[in-house]
Amino acid sequence: MPVFALVDCNSFYCSCEELINPKLKGRPGVVLSNNDGMAVAINRLAKELGIGLDAFHLNRSKWDSMGVWYRSSNYPLYAEMSGRVMSTLKTFSPLVELYSVDEAFLDITGVQDYEAYGRLIKQTIEQWCGIPVSVGIARTKTLAKLANHLAKKSKKNRSGVISLVDSPYMEAALKRVPVQSVWGVGYRWGERLRHNGILTAHDLAMANRNWLLKKFNVVLTRTALELGGTFCLPLNLHPPTSKSIMHSMSFGRLLTELKELRQVLSTYAAASAEKMRREELACTWVYVFLETNRFRDEPQYNPWIKLQLPHATDFTPEITEYALHGLEDIYKDDYRYNKGGVLVHGLIPAGERQTNMFDPWDREKVARINQALDGVNSIFGPGTMRLGSQGFRNSNWRTRANHLSSITAPGKGSEFQHNPRMVELGQSVPLYRSL
Repeated sequence: MPVFALVDCNSFYCSCEELINPKLKGRPGVVLSNNDGMAVAINRLAKELGIGLDAFHLNRSKWDSMGVWYRSSNYPLYAEMSGRVMSTLKTFSPLVELYSVDEAFLDITGVQDYEAYGRLIKQTIEQWCGIPVSVGIARTKTLAKLANHLAKKSKKNRSGVISLVDSPYMEAALKRVPVQSVWGVGYRWGERLRHNGILTAHDLAMANRNWLLKKFNVVLTRTALELGGTFCLPLNLHPPTSKSIMHSMSFGRLLTELKELRQVLSTYAAASAEKMRREELACTWVYVFLETNRFRDEPQYNPWIKLQLPHATDFTPEITEYALHGLEDIYKDDYRYNKGGVLVHGLIPAGERQTNMFDPWDREKVARINQALDGVNSIFGPGTMRLGSQGFRNSNWRTRANHLSSITAPGKGSEFQHNPRMVELGQSVPLYRSL
């Protein structure tokens, strides 16, 4: 049977903030959502104080009195650090499933001492990337997830690594985990299971398979089989291709002017095109929408429009042109807009797109422009080279991030100077705030 290790970064967003500013370490901390609205991530010390995913403006004074630090979300930083962690994990196994931004499954079948290998993985990630992780090891992915859960929660096990491979404590471990905490169960199924006397992971592992299949479905039945040690879920080494790509965000303030909305939609269209090129896709439809703030007592208007392209494309100026045409069709100047977005769909592999004799674009030239655009922005940061319709970086419609960590080039006055490891890493791959 195979053996899997689940590596999960601890309080990932908060750990990234502490990495670039070590002065935050040892203090309770919170990372905020877009526009500094809600807490979306909290570290262990903040959880111990009873802090949850609460509204920032209602809790700021309380958090200040408790010594809690808070930072605006910086998703490009988190993506950058996630990439470094995942690249490091691939040095331990050629078979890695990137499960989420801060989690990955590894196939480590055949290792002589699984727990020692888990400790080596943890030590290396923390040494090379500066991000603390927990490691759970077992013969199925569901059990590896459960082992990781125990590694995070256990007060006796200080190593942050638990292996359940041929463990004499397997039954005790299953009995310690509430059924709603099992990977893939969740709150609703957990409540239904509890009403039927299934309270723990052990109860679910022992449940009658036919009853589970009849009362629930094959997914939960498979989960029970995995908890019982039956291998059902292989690694997903090739994530499914995106069916659509959307960029949308609440504005930093209510917008009424078409000029500003053109900047917003141009920026979102450019971001969508860039992501398509990274995934080697092209779109055949562009969907544009606007929203007013439904929580305000004022006229509401939530228009949208769907535009079919004459041929599949991943070219930023072309996609932006259609998005702006759609914006002009749905825009009305007597409303205040709170949110907008661009969605591209009807995605196909870029290598399979077909053009026709009436195509106004020279596709060879388009390919060179795309290559130059992405090359410059990958080196100097997103938005360094942009369309004029996108406006300037400091446009005041952009999402509020008043508590963003300072990320600058290594040198005097930079937070990188507090961490020599990050100075070295920062020189090779610069970190940037998204536009």
